[in-house]
Amino acid sequence: MKFAVVGATGRIGATLTQTLLGAGHEVRALSRGGPALDALVRLGAEPFLGSFDTGAGELDKVFSDVDAAFLMVKTDWNNIHGHYPAVASRFFDALQGSPVRLAVSLTAIGSEVSGNTGHFECFHHLDQKLNQLGNIDLVHLRASWFMENMLAFTDAVARHGRIGWSVNPDVKLSWVATADIAGLAASELMNPTGERRVVREVGSEDLTMPEVAAMLGREIGRPVEYRFVDRTRQEIEAEYLQRFGTPELWLDDSLTLDALNDGRVRFHGERSLLPTRMETFIRDVWKPRYLDSLANQDGRETFYTWSAKA
Repeated sequence: MKFAVVGATGRIGATLTQTLLGAGHEVRALSRGGPALDALVRLGAEPFLGSFDTGAGELDKVFSDVDAAFLMVKTDWNNIHGHYPAVASRFFDALQGSPVRLAVSLTAIGSEVSGNTGHFECFHHLDQKLNQLGNIDLVHLRASWFMENMLAFTDAVARHGRIGWSVNPDVKLSWVATADIAGLAASELMNPTGERRVVREVGSEDLTMPEVAAMLGREIGRPVEYRFVDRTRQEIEAEYLQRFGTPELWLDDSLTLDALNDGRVRFHGERSLLPTRMETFIRDVWKPRYLDSLANQDGRETFYTWSAKA
């Protein structure tokens, strides 16, 4: 079979492309170019320069002679809610009338919920637009919170031994490693079921933030505290807006966290456990970054390091 992989040089796309090539398939790798694309070409991928995120390249030809496609959107934090509908429309235009009969789309938990869910609302618009492709089988991979997002807290733990964040301490977040998403996407592409619309809830395990903090502490040999940051406090919002971000980002983050805390965004059904466990991710990926932060503290403050202060 011949596949097209959107975002082929990203964390998920590169692993997916390598997996498909390793299984003997042809892969058209869509990317803006650079050494990462050159590496995939050396493995046998067909390069295609362009980007659905920017609209660059001859996107009407990306799917011209492929059997199936993997779709994903790179978030534009400067245009959070305008970006996803624009990219979804580009996907739709390129896929409509193409020979593609199966598309696997990376979406997120909460994509079934309409309105006021922050960043999750973007995925709702993506799913709704793709569902208008009546002649293509669609698999929506509703991914949970990326384990890689924990890397944002390495400086905070290195400096203060603490994570400051606004997920309620008793809320169990679902977590997934990006490598596992790539593996599941490869399986869906290579083993099509013929179903018109499929939703797969993609997550490895459910953990509260205090549970994750305890895992970090065990791995690094020092206690790590989880501190809940109340975003309704005006002084916290004022500090964020003065030093760290825009009103649009503050609102989007607040709506995102509210949707997680009140349970509107969550998994609903059964799912198969994926290979990477949080403890493994912390040991193999998070800890090396933490040790680097510990050895190379530059004093630069972020909202996460500020939130972790006593």
